Amino acid sequence: MPQEPPHPMAIGGRPRPTPFPSGMKLGDHYRVEGLVRLAEGRMFYLLNDDRPDQAFRTCLECGYHDNPREERTCLRCGAALADRRFLMSVRWDTQAFGLAQDFFERRLVHPAIATPIDLFVHDHVLCSVIPYRGESLLLDESSPLSGPELLRFAQRVVGTLAFLCHHGIRLAQLGPAQFLFTPANEVLLWDLDVEEMGEEPIPPEDQGRAVQQAADLLARYAPVDLVPLWDFLERVEAGEFLDLPSLGSALQGIFAPLDSASDPFPATAISDVGLCRDLNEDSWAWTRLDDGTHLFVVADGMGGHASGEVASALAARTLCRIARERIQGNGVRAVEAFENILDEAFQIANNTVKDLAERRGNDMGTTLVALLIIGERNALIANVGDSRGYLLRDKVLHQITHDHSLVARMVEQNRITPEEARNHPHSNILLRTVGTERNVEIDIFSVEIEANDRILLCSDGLWGEVEDEEIESILNHYEDPRVTTRELVRAAHHGGGKDNITIVLVEVGRPR
Repeated sequence: MPQEPPHPMAIGGRPRPTPFPSGMKLGDHYRVEGLVRLAEGRMFYLLNDDRPDQAFRTCLECGYHDNPREERTCLRCGAALADRRFLMSVRWDTQAFGLAQDFFERRLVHPAIATPIDLFVHDHVLCSVIPYRGESLLLDESSPLSGPELLRFAQRVVGTLAFLCHHGIRLAQLGPAQFLFTPANEVLLWDLDVEEMGEEPIPPEDQGRAVQQAADLLARYAPVDLVPLWDFLERVEAGEFLDLPSLGSALQGIFAPLDSASDPFPATAISDVGLCRDLNEDSWAWTRLDDGTHLFVVADGMGGHASGEVASALAARTLCRIARERIQGNGVRAVEAFENILDEAFQIANNTVKDLAERRGNDMGTTLVALLIIGERNALIANVGDSRGYLLRDKVLHQITHDHSLVARMVEQNRITPEEARNHPHSNILLRTVGTERNVEIDIFSVEIEANDRILLCSDGLWGEVEDEEIESILNHYEDPRVTTRELVRAAHHGGGKDNITIVLVEVGRPR
């Protein structure tokens, strides 16, 4: 039996605050240039210190406060006082403010940690400020990272977690929102979610949670066909590595023999909270089942905090695990046999979510759409709910799956038009979902792969905001799949960003 997922940490305890407007004066030093990104429990801003209303300027090098505004160098240390820009993270989970302040006051220095130069509370939100030197957010990067990028990422994550453990610090969570890339492509951790701070180092036998946090991040950004790493991550999940030093040493051995020039399987994925939601209840997953057989999954959870995101992650993870167990090493090659395995994996994922919902006494559920690539000629697409599978062939987009929703049925019955369905007041009512009833009915579609085909899996946060014609245009305009997925997210934001957005894009017709 799989382990029951833990209840996730509360995010904020209250809705996302109203963003700071551009031009707003903040504290004694800053002016808001603009909001650059939303994430779960966070907002990210660019700032500058264009504050002619302040007679004096603080030196960031030595902290001297009494430099006259017109001075170009610090009167104490001589450092340049040119106009500067800053990156700021804003949080509103007041329960975390105390530990964040304690961590800031420790003034720990590590080359992979972007230590704040300023931390303050403004209008009941916590503002953490670092100098901005052209860094980008990992949140904006599609998965996977390349082999060399992933190695550098792994080294930084494991090494920095070990440093924190040495200083008695545990993190509540570690996700893409806590990472930056420098212009030199170095990885930095920032604005950490500290859960516990002690005076003594965390002993190796108590580092299991940090080990799992590192492994979860690597799984998120690992190419689907990087077999040695996936095998290694299964060993981590089984509890083989209990401390960070042993994990780091073993990782070096995994990456050392890999050919950094090898051509990865052409698939990419991204998940985004959108512009209106506080929580991302979507999940995605992928796995290599055997040579030439790969599975890709998108799930859109329902049920609210501590339910929807748990249901979607559990369904996606269970679907991959069951398919792997049924296919690996058994010599299955007939498409019909793969259909049976996919159906069984869906049913077990459905009943696993249902079991958890009954134990927790809630109504969690999720949509689920999956793509199974079988060699170079065949694919299966299966779905429950309204997360969709599309095929782009000869520059024309085709919706393969059928939505299991009330408005989709009304369209089929000619009661409303497709255009009316997009804005119908009952557009959120689903007739079939994973985890709400046992033995759910699953649609499975067979696709014969042709050269240059692209298959898109997505939650309704994409297709609900972006017309199919625009999705088609973006898929045809951008060749790089990582750029394509980022542009699709951007289009969903422009459409309103009212829901979470999750995309998996697979180029199934490319020779390998």
